[in-house]
Amino acid sequence: MEGRKARNGEPGLLDRLLLLSYPLHPPRRPNELRTTHFPCLQTPAMFVLGIRDPFATIEELTAAFKLIPAHTELLPIPAAGHELLTRQNRDNLPKQIVEAFRSFADGVPP
Repeated sequence: MEGRKARNGEPGLLDRLLLLSYPLHPPRRPNELRTTHFPCLQTPAMFVLGIRDPFATIEELTAAFKLIPAHTELLPIPAAGHELLTRQNRDNLPKQIVEAFRSFADGVPP
């Protein structure tokens, strides 16, 4: 980035975003959404979310995607919470996320 600071509304600064366990709201406070910047998001973004994450439900995050003008995708992780990694998935989850993000990045036009 050659010393440039990332600023909201600076299109082209990043090609794609990967957001792991995005905290859409504090646990048990779904009315305190952290989405005020979503309408300014111009970079395609892939969100990875455990289906038991107390910071967002799949439904809440999917609804919030409507605020984002850029292309978005969701990779739900079964049986995971905010931490994403579980004993059952820790051997394959990193590879799954990398493969899904590569497919997302390759499938979204610049």
